Amino acid sequence: MQEIKTEQDLKDIQLEGLKWTVGHVYENSPFYRRRLDRAGVSPSDIKSLEDIAKLPFTEADHLREGFPFPLLSVPVEDVVRIHSSSGTTGKRKILTYTSKDLQDWTDFFARAFRMAGIGPSDRVQIAVGYGLWTAGAGFQAGCEQVGAMAIPVGPGNLELQCQFLQDMESTCICCTSSMALLLGEEINRRGIKNKIKVNTIIQGSERCSDSMRRAILEHFGASHLFDITGLTELYGPGPGIDCKEHQGIHYWADYYILEILDPDTLRPVKDGEIGEMVVTTLRKEASPLVRYRTRDLTRRISGQCPCGSIFPRHDRILGRSDDMIIFRGVNIYPGQIDEILSDIEGISSEYNILLERRGGKDFMIVKVERDSTGDPAWDEDIRNHIAKEIKSQVMVSAEVQIVDYGALPRTERKSRRIYDQR
Repeated sequence: MQEIKTEQDLKDIQLEGLKWTVGHVYENSPFYRRRLDRAGVSPSDIKSLEDIAKLPFTEADHLREGFPFPLLSVPVEDVVRIHSSSGTTGKRKILTYTSKDLQDWTDFFARAFRMAGIGPSDRVQIAVGYGLWTAGAGFQAGCEQVGAMAIPVGPGNLELQCQFLQDMESTCICCTSSMALLLGEEINRRGIKNKIKVNTIIQGSERCSDSMRRAILEHFGASHLFDITGLTELYGPGPGIDCKEHQGIHYWADYYILEILDPDTLRPVKDGEIGEMVVTTLRKEASPLVRYRTRDLTRRISGQCPCGSIFPRHDRILGRSDDMIIFRGVNIYPGQIDEILSDIEGISSEYNILLERRGGKDFMIVKVERDSTGDPAWDEDIRNHIAKEIKSQVMVSAEVQIVDYGALPRTERKSRRIYDQR
């Protein structure tokens, strides 16, 4: 692999990979060839990185329409594994992998582990799903590549998780943020915090607020919590992670090009502005991505990270463009409420938003848990403070309800925040 020392090195790798990908899909994928021909683009048109703007977009519906192997760009005999991502409607999205794809995935996942400081002295408890899902296989392969001990417990089962945390003396746990909170609360309930040795938490799959991050670290007594990104279409988890400076997600720009575009105009946004992540793979053989709309929202972080890494950064995932709700004519992303609540003292990290329609009007109810040590006497002040901040920052009125700590549902999977009953 070419050594990367400068931004120009990265750009050279990206241009070479972009040319290869466009040529590869044009020659080997009927789906992509049709798309490129319709757009009037041929591989010879790609002469610079700016030429990526000539390429057509790929969307999730394209993966379902071509079921079972929609983006296949190699002979089916070269496929050694599939993984699947479920959708809200229709058929599953099936992604294929060659041996080289799996090795590439393992290599950059190992890079993510190393950035989090994980190595041969660590014992990594993997509390994510295995099977059709990409998570378990990806975490385990990367863990073994860096020489750490993999403890493949899988998701859920708090009794088993707590037992292994103690018996195996796990130093790192990998899970969703919802699972991390659930397990952390269970550790405290059992009074075993002084019996576990977790120093590092690596979490992904869903947005995690600052208040939730603080709660998780406190529950475990850990030093670092890392956000790892990923989606099945882009190999799986591992294409980006924050470093110990925790000032943004470093992403592996030698494996894919990241564009951040306005989800409505599909034009680039300025650095620091929120937009949709659009990815183009540079080495993927079996199921390459050409300008794939992930629907994930983030913003680019300019400048070099204090950690010294050459790899560029984007912010944590701020939500999804298709998660936007329209309330009384105002476009709202759940992450906006999330950020407001993270700055409020006296409440836990858990909340729900209920949207109802009464008498022809929309109403928003925000249910927030009181902190575990909170005094109910302060509920009214906190309720008014939250309502005022939502009105000021989001420009809508909300009915705020303070409920007891632990009253809102917990899950080891992704937490559901929005209940739209209109």
